[in-house]
Amino acid sequence: MTTLDTNPTPSTGSRRVRSNGDGTVYQRKDGRWEAAGYVLAPGDTRKRISVYGITRKEALAKLTEKTATSNRGIPVVSAQGSLAAYLTYWLDNVAIHQLRETTHTRYTACVNQYLIPGLGKKKLAKLTAKDVRSWLDGLRTLCQCCARGIDARRKPDAQADRRPRCCAISKCCRKYLSPLTLAYIHSVLKSALEHAVREEEIPRNVARNVRTGTPRPRRFNPLTADEARTFLTVAQGHGLHALFELALRTGLRKGELLGLRWEDLDLDAGTASIRRTLQRTRTGGLTTLPTKTVNSERRIALPAACIASLRAHHDRQAREKQQAGAEWVDRGLVFTRSDGHPIESATLTRNFNALLRRSRLRAIRFHDLRHSTATLLLEQGVELVVIKELLGHAHIGVTATVYAHVRLRLQRKAIDLLGHALGNLAETGVEDGDRDDPPSCAAPVR
Repeated sequence: MTTLDTNPTPSTGSRRVRSNGDGTVYQRKDGRWEAAGYVLAPGDTRKRISVYGITRKEALAKLTEKTATSNRGIPVVSAQGSLAAYLTYWLDNVAIHQLRETTHTRYTACVNQYLIPGLGKKKLAKLTAKDVRSWLDGLRTLCQCCARGIDARRKPDAQADRRPRCCAISKCCRKYLSPLTLAYIHSVLKSALEHAVREEEIPRNVARNVRTGTPRPRRFNPLTADEARTFLTVAQGHGLHALFELALRTGLRKGELLGLRWEDLDLDAGTASIRRTLQRTRTGGLTTLPTKTVNSERRIALPAACIASLRAHHDRQAREKQQAGAEWVDRGLVFTRSDGHPIESATLTRNFNALLRRSRLRAIRFHDLRHSTATLLLEQGVELVVIKELLGHAHIGVTATVYAHVRLRLQRKAIDLLGHALGNLAETGVEDGDRDDPPSCAAPVR
């Protein structure tokens, strides 16, 4: 009598034998599949990592993707590594392809100056919301001058008033970070961890569970209507008169003004197309970049005064080009130096500050000209959506938030006008027959 084997040995031929270096894959006790293998890690080392999936195929697919990335020379960061290693990987291999160069430079400075010294030793997988909150609370009360030894490295120079202060003489200057800077640091950490969640390195973004509070918006000092008229009057004799008038009448950003080209202007139709901005980068120096956001690329109407000043500026630039001769660098820019080269942002700021002193106006930032445009338009009753399109804001909520104080002042004026009208109504003693009839009401329906 033949005995049947109720527990047959599984056939090894039904499963492909993985080659050496392909890693291993097996099913865990909890039912999930785990695939493990060696990949390139930060610091030109190789490290064994594990990935998980509901099915064997899913786990193998994840391991194959990470192996392919490693074979291209890109280090693979696992959740078991430090936060410093992951932030370095994120900056060098992810953020550099998603951010503008100037934004990437700010992110890099934020990571190297704050995130890595404060949280870099923490394991990515073990980072908690409590760790982030405690670190931000400590950063809020930490004097940055003492923490980084800024004054201790100061070279003494009596003429330049570079005397040792703060930590160098054991007397804290209380140089704390502003709420806006703390919010910016928090946002950079959230962006980095969000990518780790998308790559399934960590289950959730713990930085999103930390509430830092809404910082107060940066205060600005727009010009009043009288100050704006004074500024434009004094600027008429300046070489950059057309730039200052365009900035105040249209609210263009500094980079948009400096990156404006003659091909962007249609003076006959009275329009300007904002397509680019001039920025200084570490690699390319002064270079033209796309606008700040997609909504910043826009077409605006030019006031008649700007058209006249731009025509005069074009004639003036033609004379400068003729005088420069072969030394003229023709890049098609509207506002240039006397040799055709683009104008530095710092140079424009110096010219602007000198013009303010000549006008005997209070000191403001160049960007406050943009705020002056929006404020004056709001006070003239221009709708918020029109101002949003003119300034190139991404959402109308940005315009409403930035200029909330202006709208509140206009509301107060409207309420005062209504109160004045109601007060006059009570004082004049209007006859009953002269009053407006109440609104008609519909008869009740049974």
